[in-house]
Amino acid sequence: MSLSVVYSRASAGIKAPLVTVETHISSGLPKLSIVGLPEAAVKESKDRVRSALLNSHLDFPNRRITINLAPADVPKEGGRFDLPIAIGILAASKQIPMDCLHEYEFAGELTLSGEVLGIHGALPLALEARNANKILVLPLQNAEEAILLGNNKILAVQHILDVYHHFTQQKLLNFYISNPQHPDYPSSIKTAHDPLLDLKDVRGQPHAKRALEIAAAGGHSLLMIGPPGTGKTMLASRLPTIMPPLSNEDALEVAAVHSLIPNNAPYVWGKRPFRTPHHTASGVALVGGGSNPRPGEISLAHNGVLFLDELPEFNKHVLEVLREPLESGTILISRAARQAEFPARFQLVAAMNPCPCGYLGDSRGRCQCTAEKIQAYRSRISGPLLDRLDIHLEVPALSPETLLDTKNRPEEESSAVIRERVHQAYQKQYARSQKLNARLNNPDIQKTCALNTVSQALILRAMERLGLSARSYHRILRVARTIADLENSIDIATEHLSEALSFRKIDRCTTRV
Repeated sequence: MSLSVVYSRASAGIKAPLVTVETHISSGLPKLSIVGLPEAAVKESKDRVRSALLNSHLDFPNRRITINLAPADVPKEGGRFDLPIAIGILAASKQIPMDCLHEYEFAGELTLSGEVLGIHGALPLALEARNANKILVLPLQNAEEAILLGNNKILAVQHILDVYHHFTQQKLLNFYISNPQHPDYPSSIKTAHDPLLDLKDVRGQPHAKRALEIAAAGGHSLLMIGPPGTGKTMLASRLPTIMPPLSNEDALEVAAVHSLIPNNAPYVWGKRPFRTPHHTASGVALVGGGSNPRPGEISLAHNGVLFLDELPEFNKHVLEVLREPLESGTILISRAARQAEFPARFQLVAAMNPCPCGYLGDSRGRCQCTAEKIQAYRSRISGPLLDRLDIHLEVPALSPETLLDTKNRPEEESSAVIRERVHQAYQKQYARSQKLNARLNNPDIQKTCALNTVSQALILRAMERLGLSARSYHRILRVARTIADLENSIDIATEHLSEALSFRKIDRCTTRV
Protein backbone atom coordinates (compact mmCIF):
# COMPACT_ATOMS: atom_id res chain seq x y z
CA MET A 1 0.00 0.00 0.00
CA SER A 2 1.36 3.43 -0.98
CA LEU A 3 0.07 7.00 -0.88
CA SER A 4 1.43 10.10 -2.61
CA VAL A 5 0.40 13.76 -2.49
CA VAL A 6 0.83 16.12 -5.46
CA TYR A 7 -0.38 19.71 -5.78
CA SER A 8 -2.17 21.36 -8.66
CA ARG A 9 -4.77 24.11 -9.12
CA ALA A 10 -8.30 24.33 -10.48
CA SER A 11 -9.83 27.18 -12.46
CA ALA A 12 -12.49 29.38 -10.81
CA GLY A 13 -12.88 32.64 -12.69
CA ILE A 14 -9.60 34.49 -12.53
CA LYS A 15 -8.68 32.57 -9.39
CA ALA A 16 -6.89 29.23 -9.16
CA PRO A 17 -7.77 27.40 -5.92
CA LEU A 18 -5.32 24.79 -4.68
CA VAL A 19 -6.17 21.15 -5.46
CA THR A 20 -4.43 18.30 -3.65
CA VAL A 21 -4.05 15.21 -5.85
CA GLU A 22 -3.89 12.18 -3.54
CA THR A 23 -2.99 8.85 -5.13
CA HIS A 24 -3.53 5.59 -3.28
CA ILE A 25 -2.33 2.26 -4.68
CA SER A 26 -3.63 -0.86 -2.94
CA SER A 27 -4.14 -4.54 -3.59
CA GLY A 28 -7.24 -5.66 -5.44
CA LEU A 29 -8.56 -5.97 -8.93
CA PRO A 30 -6.88 -3.54 -11.37
CA LYS A 31 -8.94 -0.36 -11.54
CA LEU A 32 -8.35 3.39 -11.60
CA SER A 33 -10.96 5.59 -9.92
CA ILE A 34 -11.00 9.39 -9.78
CA VAL A 35 -13.11 11.09 -7.10
CA GLY A 36 -13.47 14.67 -5.94
CA LEU A 37 -16.10 16.24 -8.24
CA PRO A 38 -14.30 15.61 -11.55
CA GLU A 39 -16.03 16.61 -14.78
CA ALA A 40 -16.03 14.49 -17.94
CA ALA A 41 -12.63 15.64 -19.23
CA VAL A 42 -11.04 14.86 -15.85
CA LYS A 43 -12.64 11.41 -15.70
CA GLU A 44 -11.21 10.67 -19.14
CA SER A 45 -7.70 11.49 -17.92
CA LYS A 46 -7.30 7.95 -16.55
CA ASP A 47 -7.13 6.61 -20.11
CA ARG A 48 -4.77 9.36 -21.27
CA VAL A 49 -2.49 8.91 -18.26
CA ARG A 50 -2.33 5.12 -18.63
CA SER A 51 -1.39 5.30 -22.32
CA ALA A 52 1.06 8.15 -21.73
CA LEU A 53 2.95 6.20 -19.05
CA LEU A 54 3.04 2.96 -21.01
CA ASN A 55 4.11 4.65 -24.27
CA SER A 56 6.86 6.44 -22.33
CA HIS A 57 8.14 3.03 -21.15
CA LEU A 58 7.17 3.75 -17.56
CA ASP A 59 5.33 1.32 -15.32
CA PHE A 60 1.59 1.60 -14.85
CA PRO A 61 0.70 -0.37 -11.69
CA ASN A 62 -1.61 -3.30 -12.40
CA ARG A 63 -3.39 -2.76 -9.07
CA ARG A 64 -6.25 -0.78 -7.61
CA ILE A 65 -5.55 2.97 -7.90
CA THR A 66 -7.73 5.62 -6.26
CA ILE A 67 -7.14 9.28 -7.01
CA ASN A 68 -8.78 11.93 -4.85
CA LEU A 69 -8.92 15.57 -6.02
CA ALA A 70 -9.41 17.57 -2.82
CA PRO A 71 -11.28 19.62 -1.79
CA ALA A 72 -14.26 17.70 -3.10
CA ASP A 73 -16.55 20.73 -3.30
CA VAL A 74 -14.40 22.52 -5.92
CA PRO A 75 -15.35 21.49 -9.48
CA LYS A 76 -12.42 20.22 -11.57
CA GLU A 77 -12.52 20.51 -15.35
CA GLY A 78 -10.23 20.26 -18.36
CA GLY A 79 -7.10 18.29 -18.97
CA ARG A 80 -4.86 20.25 -16.60
CA PHE A 81 -4.89 17.42 -14.03
CA ASP A 82 -3.36 14.81 -16.39
CA LEU A 83 0.23 15.66 -15.45
CA PRO A 84 -0.28 15.83 -11.65
CA ILE A 85 -2.23 12.55 -11.75
CA ALA A 86 0.58 10.88 -13.71
CA ILE A 87 3.18 12.24 -11.27
CA GLY A 88 1.08 11.00 -8.35
CA ILE A 89 0.98 7.49 -9.81
CA LEU A 90 4.74 7.51 -10.42
CA ALA A 91 5.38 8.66 -6.86
CA ALA A 92 2.93 6.23 -5.26
CA SER A 93 4.49 3.35 -7.22
CA LYS A 94 7.94 4.55 -6.09
CA GLN A 95 9.21 5.21 -9.58
CA ILE A 96 10.12 8.74 -8.48
CA PRO A 97 10.87 9.97 -4.94
CA MET A 98 8.06 11.78 -3.19
CA ASP A 99 10.02 13.55 -0.45
CA CYS A 100 10.32 16.86 -2.37
CA LEU A 101 6.99 16.91 -4.21
CA HIS A 102 5.52 19.36 -1.69
CA GLU A 103 7.75 22.07 -3.19
CA TYR A 104 6.11 21.76 -6.61
CA GLU A 105 2.80 22.40 -8.33
CA PHE A 106 1.89 20.68 -11.61
CA ALA A 107 -0.49 21.37 -14.50
CA GLY A 108 -0.65 20.04 -18.04
CA GLU A 109 -2.60 17.85 -20.42
CA LEU A 110 -1.06 14.62 -21.72
CA THR A 111 -1.29 13.02 -25.13
CA LEU A 112 -1.30 9.25 -25.48
CA SER A 113 2.39 9.38 -26.36
CA GLY A 114 3.28 11.32 -23.21
CA GLU A 115 3.69 14.79 -24.68
CA VAL A 116 2.54 17.67 -22.48
CA LEU A 117 0.02 20.01 -24.11
CA GLY A 118 -0.76 23.60 -23.16
CA ILE A 119 -3.72 24.54 -20.98
CA HIS A 120 -5.90 27.62 -20.69
CA GLY A 121 -5.90 29.75 -17.54
CA ALA A 122 -2.16 29.35 -16.95
CA LEU A 123 -1.64 32.93 -15.81
CA PRO A 124 -3.92 32.80 -12.72
CA LEU A 125 -2.35 29.45 -11.87
CA ALA A 126 1.15 30.89 -12.13
CA LEU A 127 0.18 33.87 -9.98
CA GLU A 128 -1.09 31.66 -7.17
CA ALA A 129 1.97 29.40 -7.39
CA ARG A 130 4.25 32.42 -7.12
CA ASN A 131 2.34 33.71 -4.08
CA ALA A 132 2.69 30.26 -2.48
CA ASN A 133 6.45 30.23 -3.29
CA LYS A 134 6.12 26.94 -5.15
CA ILE A 135 8.02 25.66 -8.20
CA LEU A 136 5.56 25.44 -11.07
CA VAL A 137 5.83 22.65 -13.63
CA LEU A 138 3.73 23.38 -16.70
CA PRO A 139 3.75 22.93 -20.50
CA LEU A 140 6.31 24.75 -22.59
CA GLN A 141 3.48 26.39 -24.55
CA ASN A 142 2.42 28.25 -21.39
CA ALA A 143 5.89 29.22 -20.17
CA GLU A 144 6.09 32.64 -21.85
CA GLU A 145 2.66 33.52 -20.54
CA ALA A 146 3.46 32.42 -16.98
CA ILE A 147 6.80 34.21 -16.84
CA LEU A 148 5.06 37.56 -17.42
CA LEU A 149 4.61 37.63 -13.65
CA GLY A 150 8.35 37.73 -13.08
CA ASN A 151 8.13 34.25 -11.57
CA ASN A 152 11.58 32.69 -11.83
CA LYS A 153 10.48 29.29 -10.47
CA ILE A 154 9.00 27.80 -13.63
CA LEU A 155 9.96 24.45 -15.14
CA ALA A 156 8.72 24.14 -18.72
CA VAL A 157 8.26 20.58 -19.99
CA GLN A 158 7.40 19.03 -23.34
CA HIS A 159 7.10 15.38 -22.34
CA ILE A 160 6.36 13.48 -19.17
CA LEU A 161 9.83 11.97 -19.41
CA ASP A 162 11.24 15.47 -18.81
CA VAL A 163 9.59 15.41 -15.39
CA TYR A 164 10.58 11.79 -14.73
CA HIS A 165 14.24 12.43 -15.56
CA HIS A 166 14.22 15.56 -13.37
CA PHE A 167 12.98 13.78 -10.26
CA THR A 168 15.18 10.73 -10.83
CA GLN A 169 18.21 13.03 -11.17
CA GLN A 170 18.96 11.76 -14.69
CA LYS A 171 18.60 15.19 -16.28
CA LEU A 172 17.71 18.16 -14.14
CA LEU A 173 15.46 20.86 -15.58
CA ASN A 174 16.59 24.47 -15.40
CA PHE A 175 14.25 27.28 -14.47
CA TYR A 176 12.70 28.76 -17.60
CA ILE A 177 14.21 31.96 -19.00
CA SER A 178 12.16 34.14 -21.32
CA ASN A 179 13.04 33.73 -25.00
CA PRO A 180 12.43 36.77 -27.25
CA GLN A 181 12.40 34.45 -30.28
CA HIS A 182 9.54 32.40 -28.86
CA PRO A 183 6.30 32.87 -30.84
CA ASP A 184 4.41 33.61 -27.61
CA TYR A 185 6.94 36.20 -26.40
CA PRO A 186 4.99 39.31 -25.27
CA SER A 187 5.19 42.35 -27.51
CA SER A 188 6.96 45.42 -26.16
CA ILE A 189 4.84 48.05 -24.48
CA LYS A 190 6.31 50.55 -26.93
CA THR A 191 4.63 48.72 -29.81
CA ALA A 192 1.33 48.14 -28.02
CA HIS A 193 -0.52 50.50 -30.38
CA ASP A 194 -1.55 49.49 -33.87
CA PRO A 195 0.61 51.55 -36.25
CA LEU A 196 -2.03 51.19 -38.97
CA LEU A 197 -4.61 53.14 -36.96
CA ASP A 198 -4.20 56.86 -36.32
CA LEU A 199 -6.70 59.54 -35.41
CA LYS A 200 -5.28 61.86 -38.06
CA ASP A 201 -6.82 59.52 -40.66
CA VAL A 202 -10.28 60.82 -39.70
CA ARG A 203 -11.07 63.90 -41.77
CA GLY A 204 -12.95 66.74 -40.14
CA GLN A 205 -15.13 66.05 -37.10
CA PRO A 206 -13.15 68.27 -34.69
CA HIS A 207 -15.96 68.18 -32.12
CA ALA A 208 -16.00 64.37 -32.19
CA LYS A 209 -12.21 64.20 -31.85
CA ARG A 210 -12.37 66.54 -28.88
CA ALA A 211 -15.00 64.32 -27.25
CA LEU A 212 -12.86 61.26 -27.96
CA GLU A 213 -9.86 62.90 -26.27
CA ILE A 214 -11.95 63.76 -23.21
CA ALA A 215 -13.34 60.23 -23.05
CA ALA A 216 -9.83 58.76 -23.27
CA ALA A 217 -8.41 61.15 -20.67
CA GLY A 218 -11.03 60.39 -18.02
CA GLY A 219 -12.13 56.85 -18.91
CA HIS A 220 -15.62 58.10 -19.78
CA SER A 221 -18.28 56.14 -21.68
CA LEU A 222 -19.37 57.60 -24.99
CA LEU A 223 -22.43 57.44 -27.28
CA MET A 224 -22.11 58.69 -30.86
CA ILE A 225 -25.23 59.50 -32.87
CA GLY A 226 -25.05 60.29 -36.56
CA PRO A 227 -26.06 59.20 -40.06
CA PRO A 228 -24.25 56.37 -41.85
CA GLY A 229 -20.75 57.04 -43.13
CA THR A 230 -19.82 59.91 -40.82
CA GLY A 231 -16.85 58.11 -39.23
CA LYS A 232 -18.34 56.77 -35.99
CA THR A 233 -16.65 53.38 -36.34
CA MET A 234 -13.36 54.97 -37.43
CA LEU A 235 -13.40 57.20 -34.37
CA ALA A 236 -14.20 54.33 -32.00
CA SER A 237 -11.49 52.06 -33.43
CA ARG A 238 -8.89 54.79 -32.84
CA LEU A 239 -9.80 55.43 -29.21
CA PRO A 240 -7.24 52.85 -27.92
CA THR A 241 -4.50 54.61 -29.94
CA ILE A 242 -4.82 57.79 -27.86
CA MET A 243 -4.90 55.93 -24.53
CA PRO A 244 -1.64 55.31 -22.64
CA PRO A 245 -0.29 51.72 -22.61
CA LEU A 246 -1.36 49.56 -19.72
CA SER A 247 0.77 49.36 -16.62
CA ASN A 248 2.27 45.96 -15.80
CA GLU A 249 -0.37 45.35 -13.13
CA ASP A 250 -3.27 46.21 -15.46
CA ALA A 251 -1.73 44.23 -18.32
CA LEU A 252 -1.50 41.18 -16.05
CA GLU A 253 -5.20 41.48 -15.22
CA VAL A 254 -6.06 41.62 -18.92
CA ALA A 255 -3.76 38.72 -19.77
CA ALA A 256 -5.24 36.64 -16.92
CA VAL A 257 -8.76 37.09 -18.29
CA HIS A 258 -7.72 36.31 -21.88
CA SER A 259 -5.84 33.20 -20.74
CA LEU A 260 -9.15 31.68 -19.60
CA ILE A 261 -10.51 31.50 -23.16
CA PRO A 262 -9.51 28.34 -25.05
CA ASN A 263 -7.99 28.98 -28.48
CA ASN A 264 -8.18 32.73 -27.95
CA ALA A 265 -5.94 34.96 -30.06
CA PRO A 266 -2.63 35.72 -28.26
CA TYR A 267 -2.80 38.83 -26.11
CA VAL A 268 -0.37 41.61 -27.09
CA TRP A 269 1.31 42.67 -23.87
CA GLY A 270 0.36 46.22 -22.80
CA LYS A 271 -2.25 46.68 -25.53
CA ARG A 272 -5.69 48.00 -24.66
CA PRO A 273 -8.35 45.43 -25.61
CA PHE A 274 -10.85 46.57 -28.23
CA ARG A 275 -13.89 44.31 -28.44
CA THR A 276 -16.64 44.71 -31.04
CA PRO A 277 -19.40 42.12 -30.52
CA HIS A 278 -22.09 41.87 -33.21
CA HIS A 279 -25.55 43.18 -32.36
CA THR A 280 -26.90 39.60 -32.42
CA ALA A 281 -24.76 38.74 -29.36
CA SER A 282 -26.64 37.24 -26.42
CA GLY A 283 -26.53 38.38 -22.83
CA VAL A 284 -24.28 35.42 -21.95
CA ALA A 285 -21.89 36.40 -24.74
CA LEU A 286 -21.64 39.91 -23.32
CA VAL A 287 -21.38 39.27 -19.57
CA GLY A 288 -20.13 35.68 -19.58
CA GLY A 289 -21.67 32.50 -18.31
CA GLY A 290 -22.12 28.84 -19.07
CA SER A 291 -22.27 25.84 -16.75
CA ASN A 292 -18.56 26.40 -16.20
CA PRO A 293 -18.57 30.22 -16.17
CA ARG A 294 -16.39 31.87 -18.80
CA PRO A 295 -15.70 35.58 -19.17
CA GLY A 296 -17.82 37.48 -21.67
CA GLU A 297 -17.08 40.46 -23.89
CA ILE A 298 -17.23 42.97 -21.04
CA SER A 299 -14.48 41.09 -19.20
CA LEU A 300 -12.42 40.58 -22.36
CA ALA A 301 -12.65 44.38 -22.74
CA HIS A 302 -11.36 44.90 -19.17
CA ASN A 303 -9.01 47.93 -19.06
CA GLY A 304 -9.92 48.57 -22.69
CA VAL A 305 -12.81 49.51 -24.95
CA LEU A 306 -16.12 47.74 -25.63
CA PHE A 307 -17.59 49.12 -28.87
CA LEU A 308 -21.26 48.44 -29.57
CA ASP A 309 -22.10 49.51 -33.11
CA GLU A 310 -25.76 49.88 -34.13
CA LEU A 311 -26.71 50.08 -30.45
CA PRO A 312 -30.53 50.00 -30.90
CA GLU A 313 -30.23 46.78 -32.91
CA PHE A 314 -29.05 44.92 -29.79
CA ASN A 315 -31.71 43.10 -27.87
CA LYS A 316 -33.00 45.46 -25.20
CA HIS A 317 -32.67 42.83 -22.46
CA VAL A 318 -29.07 42.23 -23.54
CA LEU A 319 -28.25 45.93 -23.18
CA GLU A 320 -29.75 46.05 -19.70
CA VAL A 321 -27.17 43.57 -18.39
CA LEU A 322 -24.52 46.25 -18.92
CA ARG A 323 -25.96 48.59 -16.31
CA GLU A 324 -24.50 47.01 -13.17
CA PRO A 325 -21.00 46.29 -14.57
CA LEU A 326 -20.75 49.90 -15.80
CA GLU A 327 -21.13 51.02 -12.19
CA SER A 328 -19.26 48.29 -10.29
CA GLY A 329 -16.46 47.30 -12.68
CA THR A 330 -17.00 43.60 -11.92
CA ILE A 331 -19.45 40.88 -12.92
CA LEU A 332 -20.50 38.03 -10.64
CA ILE A 333 -21.85 35.01 -12.51
CA SER A 334 -23.87 32.66 -10.31
CA ARG A 335 -24.78 29.13 -11.27
CA ALA A 336 -26.31 26.32 -9.24
CA ALA A 337 -22.95 24.58 -8.78
CA ARG A 338 -20.57 27.53 -8.59
CA GLN A 339 -19.95 31.26 -8.71
CA ALA A 340 -17.28 33.13 -10.63
CA GLU A 341 -16.35 36.80 -10.46
CA PHE A 342 -14.61 38.46 -13.39
CA PRO A 343 -13.26 42.01 -13.70
CA ALA A 344 -15.23 44.22 -16.09
CA ARG A 345 -13.79 47.72 -15.84
CA PHE A 346 -14.34 48.55 -19.49
CA GLN A 347 -14.90 51.80 -21.35
CA LEU A 348 -18.17 51.62 -23.27
CA VAL A 349 -18.34 53.30 -26.68
CA ALA A 350 -21.58 52.98 -28.63
CA ALA A 351 -22.80 54.23 -31.98
CA MET A 352 -26.27 54.56 -33.46
CA ASN A 353 -28.19 56.26 -36.24
CA PRO A 354 -30.56 59.13 -35.43
CA CYS A 355 -33.54 57.22 -36.88
CA PRO A 356 -34.31 53.81 -38.45
CA CYS A 357 -33.26 54.90 -41.95
CA GLY A 358 -30.32 56.89 -40.60
CA TYR A 359 -30.96 60.19 -42.39
CA LEU A 360 -32.98 62.27 -39.95
CA GLY A 361 -32.37 65.97 -40.65
CA ASP A 362 -30.77 65.33 -44.05
CA SER A 363 -30.91 68.48 -46.21
CA ARG A 364 -32.01 66.46 -49.25
CA GLY A 365 -35.04 65.09 -47.44
CA ARG A 366 -34.05 61.44 -47.62
CA CYS A 367 -35.61 60.61 -44.24
CA GLN A 368 -39.22 59.43 -44.43
CA CYS A 369 -39.42 58.14 -40.85
CA THR A 370 -42.44 59.20 -38.84
CA ALA A 371 -42.12 60.61 -35.34
CA GLU A 372 -43.59 57.39 -33.96
CA LYS A 373 -41.00 55.25 -35.74
CA ILE A 374 -38.16 57.46 -34.51
CA GLN A 375 -39.47 57.33 -30.95
CA ALA A 376 -39.84 53.55 -31.08
CA TYR A 377 -36.31 53.21 -32.51
CA ARG A 378 -34.71 55.33 -29.80
CA SER A 379 -36.76 53.85 -26.99
CA ARG A 380 -34.94 50.55 -27.57
CA ILE A 381 -32.26 52.15 -25.38
CA SER A 382 -33.61 52.60 -21.87
CA GLY A 383 -33.31 55.79 -19.89
CA PRO A 384 -31.29 54.12 -17.10
CA LEU A 385 -28.68 52.94 -19.62
CA LEU A 386 -28.50 56.38 -21.29
CA ASP A 387 -28.10 57.86 -17.83
CA ARG A 388 -24.93 55.82 -17.35
CA LEU A 389 -23.26 57.13 -20.51
CA ASP A 390 -21.05 60.12 -19.70
CA ILE A 391 -20.83 61.73 -23.14
CA HIS A 392 -23.59 61.95 -25.77
CA LEU A 393 -22.08 63.10 -29.04
CA GLU A 394 -23.66 64.12 -32.32
CA VAL A 395 -21.51 63.18 -35.34
CA PRO A 396 -22.85 65.13 -38.35
CA ALA A 397 -22.36 64.22 -41.99
CA LEU A 398 -19.34 65.78 -43.68
CA SER A 399 -19.84 68.16 -46.57
CA PRO A 400 -18.39 67.19 -49.96
CA GLU A 401 -16.13 70.25 -49.78
CA THR A 402 -14.52 68.97 -46.59
CA LEU A 403 -13.79 65.62 -48.21
CA LEU A 404 -12.45 66.98 -51.51
CA ASP A 405 -10.51 70.05 -50.35
CA THR A 406 -6.96 68.74 -49.92
CA LYS A 407 -5.15 72.07 -50.22
CA ASN A 408 -6.82 74.07 -47.45
CA ARG A 409 -7.26 71.15 -45.09
CA PRO A 410 -5.66 71.83 -41.67
CA GLU A 411 -2.98 69.45 -40.45
CA GLU A 412 -4.63 66.80 -38.29
CA GLU A 413 -3.12 65.86 -34.93
CA SER A 414 -1.72 62.36 -34.74
CA SER A 415 -2.70 59.85 -32.09
CA ALA A 416 0.78 60.13 -30.54
CA VAL A 417 0.36 63.88 -29.89
CA ILE A 418 -3.09 63.45 -28.36
CA ARG A 419 -1.91 60.42 -26.36
CA GLU A 420 0.73 62.58 -24.67
CA ARG A 421 -1.93 65.03 -23.47
CA VAL A 422 -4.10 62.16 -22.30
CA HIS A 423 -1.14 60.64 -20.45
CA GLN A 424 -0.52 63.93 -18.63
CA ALA A 425 -4.18 64.05 -17.62
CA TYR A 426 -3.86 60.46 -16.35
CA GLN A 427 -0.94 61.46 -14.16
CA LYS A 428 -2.90 64.36 -12.64
CA GLN A 429 -5.84 62.12 -11.79
CA TYR A 430 -3.79 59.34 -10.22
CA ALA A 431 -1.72 61.86 -8.24
CA ARG A 432 -4.90 63.46 -6.93
CA SER A 433 -7.21 60.50 -6.23
CA GLN A 434 -5.41 57.31 -7.43
CA LYS A 435 -8.13 56.67 -10.02
CA LEU A 436 -9.54 58.03 -13.26
CA ASN A 437 -12.25 60.67 -13.07
CA ALA A 438 -14.89 58.29 -14.45
CA ARG A 439 -14.46 56.14 -11.32
CA LEU A 440 -14.76 58.94 -8.76
CA ASN A 441 -17.29 58.17 -6.03
CA ASN A 442 -19.50 60.76 -4.35
CA PRO A 443 -16.99 61.77 -1.62
CA ASP A 444 -14.30 62.12 -4.30
CA ILE A 445 -16.60 64.34 -6.37
CA GLN A 446 -17.32 66.60 -3.42
CA LYS A 447 -13.60 66.91 -2.79
CA THR A 448 -12.29 67.43 -6.32
CA CYS A 449 -15.23 68.87 -8.31
CA ALA A 450 -16.21 71.97 -6.35
CA LEU A 451 -18.05 74.64 -8.41
CA ASN A 452 -18.11 78.40 -8.05
CA THR A 453 -21.36 80.35 -7.72
CA VAL A 454 -21.75 81.01 -11.46
CA SER A 455 -21.16 77.36 -12.34
CA GLN A 456 -23.63 76.19 -9.70
CA ALA A 457 -26.32 78.42 -11.20
CA LEU A 458 -25.47 77.12 -14.69
CA ILE A 459 -25.79 73.46 -13.83
CA LEU A 460 -28.96 74.11 -11.83
CA ARG A 461 -30.62 75.62 -14.92
CA ALA A 462 -29.39 72.72 -17.05
CA MET A 463 -30.79 70.12 -14.67
CA GLU A 464 -34.18 71.82 -14.65
CA ARG A 465 -34.30 72.21 -18.43
CA LEU A 466 -33.00 68.75 -19.37
CA GLY A 467 -34.54 66.88 -16.45
CA LEU A 468 -31.19 65.43 -15.41
CA SER A 469 -30.95 62.87 -12.63
CA ALA A 470 -28.50 62.93 -9.75
CA ARG A 471 -26.43 60.32 -11.59
CA SER A 472 -26.26 62.58 -14.67
CA TYR A 473 -25.26 65.49 -12.45
CA HIS A 474 -22.32 63.54 -11.05
CA ARG A 475 -21.28 62.36 -14.52
CA ILE A 476 -21.28 65.92 -15.81
CA LEU A 477 -19.01 66.94 -12.94
CA ARG A 478 -16.64 64.06 -13.72
CA VAL A 479 -16.43 65.08 -17.39
CA ALA A 480 -15.89 68.73 -16.40
CA ARG A 481 -13.09 67.63 -14.07
CA THR A 482 -11.42 65.79 -16.97
CA ILE A 483 -11.71 68.84 -19.22
CA ALA A 484 -10.08 70.94 -16.51
CA ASP A 485 -7.26 68.40 -16.22
CA LEU A 486 -6.66 68.55 -19.97
CA GLU A 487 -6.47 72.34 -19.69
CA ASN A 488 -4.06 72.13 -16.73
CA SER A 489 -6.60 73.88 -14.51
CA ILE A 490 -6.71 73.23 -10.78
CA ASP A 491 -10.37 74.25 -10.48
CA ILE A 492 -13.37 73.59 -12.70
CA ALA A 493 -14.10 76.82 -14.54
CA THR A 494 -17.45 77.81 -16.05
CA GLU A 495 -16.22 77.08 -19.58
CA HIS A 496 -15.21 73.55 -18.51
CA LEU A 497 -18.68 72.92 -17.11
CA SER A 498 -20.32 74.43 -20.21
CA GLU A 499 -18.39 72.08 -22.48
CA ALA A 500 -19.34 69.12 -20.31
CA LEU A 501 -23.00 70.14 -20.52
CA SER A 502 -22.75 70.32 -24.31
CA PHE A 503 -22.21 66.56 -24.28
CA ARG A 504 -25.53 65.88 -22.48
CA LYS A 505 -28.02 67.04 -25.12
CA ILE A 506 -29.51 63.60 -25.72
CA ASP A 507 -30.41 62.51 -22.20
CA ARG A 508 -33.93 61.68 -23.27
CA CYS A 509 -34.99 59.76 -26.38
CA THR A 510 -36.88 62.52 -28.15
CA THR A 511 -37.53 62.89 -31.82
CA ARG A 512 -35.02 65.68 -32.09
CA VAL A 513 -31.25 65.26 -32.30
